[in-house]
Amino acid sequence: MNQTSSKTAIVTGATSGIGLETAKALRAAGYRVFGTSRKPASPAAANARILPCDVTDDASVAAMVETVLGETGRIDLLVNNAGFGISGAAEESSVAQAQAMFDVNVFGVIRATRAVLPIMRAQKGGRIINISSVLGLIPAPYMALYGASKHAVEGYSESLDHEVRDQGIRVVLVEPAFTRTAFDQNLVRSDRPLGLYDDVRAGRDRFLSEAMKTADAPDIVAKVVVAAATAATPRRRYTAGAKARQISLLRRFVPAGVFDKSFRKEMHLPQMP
Repeated sequence: MNQTSSKTAIVTGATSGIGLETAKALRAAGYRVFGTSRKPASPAAANARILPCDVTDDASVAAMVETVLGETGRIDLLVNNAGFGISGAAEESSVAQAQAMFDVNVFGVIRATRAVLPIMRAQKGGRIINISSVLGLIPAPYMALYGASKHAVEGYSESLDHEVRDQGIRVVLVEPAFTRTAFDQNLVRSDRPLGLYDDVRAGRDRFLSEAMKTADAPDIVAKVVVAAATAATPRRRYTAGAKARQISLLRRFVPAGVFDKSFRKEMHLPQMP
């Protein structure tokens, strides 16, 4: 591939799940892809160069971006995918645990974005795609902190898009629903568990386990990322998969009371007046 004519993409958290499939799909679409990982990783699976990068560290992010720019001379696409979730009621996590998750899910997005914006501005074009979630649109009981981080990414992305659009840069959200990855297995348990939530937390875990059996494959999300990356005029947000589209439509058009009742039933939560 001619490196001077091909576009360059960075995908954070590219060694598994959505990040891995996105790196592969972008490579197939003609991008020169650099993936990132906090731990040493083989590039074979993603067919991409894997660079070490800790998105919670300014210097690590800057070094990664500097390496990509030094090798290619440009950065056309950043896909902010790195993140993790916490399982448990909102009050069961310490502030320190919440801060640690926000440092990856929110401030990691901000760090990587800040690092590439001057480059994209100088080259008069670029695109940033932030992997959000339908939990950035709806409540997330027993994953409230994760949901809050995705709501934050939604607000940041939509606002930033308005700020940089006249510089030739677009910021786009991709919103999956349940996706067949190791996300549920890698959920961090809350560090301040309370006994009164034991039963409902166990029910939530069973619900999540069942939902993952019919969840979308990660390549479905990857295809949406490619569509968002290559669209001449991208939409501000893209849902990924039939379930995500259904949830987005229900949230937008169903009256709040009806949505609330239906949501609690779907989540196996007690119906309340």
